[in-house]
Amino acid sequence: QNEEKWDFVLVSDIHEMGSEKEIKRKKFLDELNKKGFTIKKIEDTKLFYGVRAPQHIFWKYQCFLANTNSRQQNSSASQDIPVTTRIRVVHFILQNTVTSDLEKLHDLMKKKVFEAAFPLHKNEEIRQILKKNWARWRVMFKEQPIEEIRCYFGEKVALYFAWLGWYTYLLVFAAVAGVATVAAGATVFSSSQVSKELCNANDTIMCPLCDQNCSFWVLSDTCTYAKVTHMIDNEATVVFAMFMAIWATVFLELWKRERATVATNWDLYGWDEEEEELALHLINNSQHEPQLYQHSYFRSTIVLILALLMIMVLIGIAHALVIYRAVSMALFMQSEVSLLSKHADTIAVMTGAVLHYLTIVIMTKVNWHVALFLCKLEKPRTSSQRENNFTVKIFIFQFFTNFSSLIYIAFFLGRINGHPGHYVRIAGHWRLEECHPSGCITDLFIQMAVIMVLKQTISNIMEYLVPWISHQLRKKQKSPRKRSMMLGEEEEAEDPCKRQWLNNYELNEVNVFSLFNEYLEIVIQYSFTTIFVAAFPLAPLLALINNVIEIHMDAIKMMRLRRRMVPRKAKDIGIWLQVLEAIGILAVIGNGLVIAITSDFIPVQVYKYMYSPCARENHTSMDCSTGYINNSLSVFHIRDFETHTKVFPEFNGVQIKECRYRDYRNADDYTYTVQFWHVFAARLAFLILFEHVALCVKLIAAWYIPDVPQKVKNIILKEKHSNLQNELSMTEYSTEV
Repeated sequence: QNEEKWDFVLVSDIHEMGSEKEIKRKKFLDELNKKGFTIKKIEDTKLFYGVRAPQHIFWKYQCFLANTNSRQQNSSASQDIPVTTRIRVVHFILQNTVTSDLEKLHDLMKKKVFEAAFPLHKNEEIRQILKKNWARWRVMFKEQPIEEIRCYFGEKVALYFAWLGWYTYLLVFAAVAGVATVAAGATVFSSSQVSKELCNANDTIMCPLCDQNCSFWVLSDTCTYAKVTHMIDNEATVVFAMFMAIWATVFLELWKRERATVATNWDLYGWDEEEEELALHLINNSQHEPQLYQHSYFRSTIVLILALLMIMVLIGIAHALVIYRAVSMALFMQSEVSLLSKHADTIAVMTGAVLHYLTIVIMTKVNWHVALFLCKLEKPRTSSQRENNFTVKIFIFQFFTNFSSLIYIAFFLGRINGHPGHYVRIAGHWRLEECHPSGCITDLFIQMAVIMVLKQTISNIMEYLVPWISHQLRKKQKSPRKRSMMLGEEEEAEDPCKRQWLNNYELNEVNVFSLFNEYLEIVIQYSFTTIFVAAFPLAPLLALINNVIEIHMDAIKMMRLRRRMVPRKAKDIGIWLQVLEAIGILAVIGNGLVIAITSDFIPVQVYKYMYSPCARENHTSMDCSTGYINNSLSVFHIRDFETHTKVFPEFNGVQIKECRYRDYRNADDYTYTVQFWHVFAARLAFLILFEHVALCVKLIAAWYIPDVPQKVKNIILKEKHSNLQNELSMTEYSTEV
C-alpha cells in the first residue's frame, strides 16, 4: 500500500464549536488552503492535521536557487526535491503564514490554539540505515554515516556530528600526550629530590592552618600528596602545555579543511543564507518587503552595560563561595562534634564543591533568560544573526559561571592571605583559606577532577534519562482511545496515518535550541580540556571517553526519543568557530599562568640555578634541587601570633618557639627576601616568554596548514571557468541569431 506523504503535522486540542480557539484555528487552516495546501484531519484524543504543500511552491524554490546558484541543476521533476528541503520550505511557510487577526503560528501556539507542529519520522530506507549504523551502542567505534545524517536531518545537524567526530578523533592524540605526561611524572616522582626531602622532613614544624583548635604539624605528613603533586607538576607539564596550545590550533585548522571539503561535496560553496531567506519570504508572500539592517549605538551600549553587570554578578557568586569556605572551615573547627572539627578542611572543600555545582546548575538557567532578553533588546534582523548574538552572550556567561572559582583557585588562593601574625581576614574575623600544604596546584587538580567527572557523568545520565522517562510517560498518557464495540457493528479500518502520527506525537518535542545545547555542552567541555590542562593532564582523556558516548547518545535521542528536527541548511558551524579560536588563545594564557604562578616549577628552577649547592660550588655529582624544601620555608616566631590565634605552644611534649610557613620572608621583620623578587621576576619572564612562543607557534601552524585544500580550490576554479565559457557561448549564439 502506497503511504500518503505528509510534510507536517499540526496537533490541537478538541475545542468547543464556536469558541475563540476554534475560530482562530479555522482562520489559520483557511490561510493554508488559500495557498494551495492539502489538509487531512484525523480525530483522536487530540485533533491531528496533516499538511502537504502544493508542488508549485517547490518549483518556485528551485527556480530561485537555479538563478542564484549555477551548480543547482534546474529540474522541475518533483522527485528531485530532497525531503529535507520540502520540510524546511513548509516549516518556513507555516511559521510565516499570517491570519486575518495578524497572528502567526507561534502566537497561536502560545495561546494554546495549536499544541504542536512537527515533521514526521517516516519509515524511509535512510532511517533504517541510520538506526542500524548510527543510533545504537554497538556501533560505537565505527565511522559515522555523515552523508545519510545530512539526507535525513539536513546540513546543520550533519555538520555538528562531522565536527564532533573530528574533535573526538583528534582528542586521541591529546589524551595520549596527557597520559604520557602523568606516566612520566609517576616514574620520576618517588625518586625526585624534592619529594624525598619533603617525606624526610620529620623535624620541620609547620605553623597551624587555622586560628582555633589547630595544632602545629610536621611537614612530612603531606608526603603522599606531595608525590601526587609531583606527578602533575614537573618538567614534562611545560612541554605538554606547549603541545596543547599547538594541538588546539591544528585541530581548528584541520577542521576548516575538512569543512571546505564537505561544503564542496554538498554543493554549498555558492549558497548564501540571506538569499535563501529572501527567496522563502517571496515564495510565501510575493509582496514581501525585506527587513533592512539597523544598528543603534544606544542599544549596543545598553546591552554592553547589562552584560557587564551580569558578569559582575557571576564573579560575585564566586567570591561568595570563597567566603563560604573560609567561614565554614572556621565554624566546623570550633564545632563540638569531633567528626566535624577533625575533618573541617575536607568537609569545607567538599560542601564548597557541591555548592559550586549547584550554582552552575541554577545560574545556567538564569544566564539563558538574561541572554535571551539581551538578544531581544538588540533586535537582530535574521534568525542566524539572532543565534550568533545569543551564542556569544550565553558562552561568555557560562564561561564565567563555570570558570570563576577555578580562576580564583589557580591564581589567588593562598597568595592574598598574608602571613602568620598578619593574616588577611574577612570582616576582620575569619582567615582566608590556605593552599593545600603540598602546593597550590593540588587544589586546582582536585577541583578540575571533581568538576569534569561530576559534570560529565551527571549531565550524560540526565541527558539520556530525562528524554527516555518523559517519552515513556507520554506513551502511557497518549495511547489512542478504543471505542466500545456495539453488537453486530463492524470495526472500521483504522487510517494508516493515525498510528504513525500518534507515534510521532508521543516523542519528546524539539525546539530551536536542541542542537544549540549540544554545541554549548561540547564547547564548555573543550574549554575545560584546553584552558587549565597543565593542572589536569588527564582532561583530554576524560573528554575523549565522554565524546564517544555523547555521539551515540545524541544519535539515539534524535532517532528514537525525539520528534524529527526541522532540517536547516548551513555551510559551516557558524560563530562557534570564532568561539573555539578565542578559547585557543585563552588556553595559551591560562596554561602559561598555571605554570608560572600556580605550579612550583619556577621557584625550583630559580633555586637550582641561583641558590642551590650547584650554584655556589661546582657540585656536579649531587642533585641541584637538594635543600629546596628548607629554602622555600620561612621562619615565624610564636610570640608574634595575633590575639585571634589560640595555639598550645607544646607539640609532642616539646616546647616550641618557632614554626615554618611557605613564603620567602625575613625572620626578623617578615618583609620579603631578595629571593622572593628573583622568583617573581622569573615567573613574569617565563609567562611572557611562554605566551609569545606559544602564540607564534600557533600563528605559524595556522599559516602552514591552508584552510581550503588545493583539490577544493581547483574544483571551484574549474567550475567558474566552465560557467563563464557557457555564458560566452550563449552570448555568441544569441548575437549570431
